[in-house]
Amino acid sequence: MQQIMKQAQKMQQQVAKAQAELAEAELTGTAGGGLVTVTVTGLGEFKAVKIDPKAVDADDVETLEDLILAAIHNAAEEQRELQEAKMGPATGGLTLPGF
Repeated sequence: MQQIMKQAQKMQQQVAKAQAELAEAELTGTAGGGLVTVTVTGLGEFKAVKIDPKAVDADDVETLEDLILAAIHNAAEEQRELQEAKMGPATGGLTLPGF
């Protein structure tokens, strides 16, 4: 039983370390060859959206909307991959709610 408690404490420490690393990490998603850039933390908090003025066309708002959405999806995928890489080893492959 004591061995299990030690393993649980070790896992808890690894999870805390992974969460801290994820909170500090910033990932970037892009679309349109860099016309739209979205920055997200490793925990999934969106921090910034940058739009190159060349992407702005009053007669074609739909394209800009599509580029923004694509950049968000790209950033979210980067975040998901980093989260899996950091949390997987810490949790021994277990899926924790919210991570």
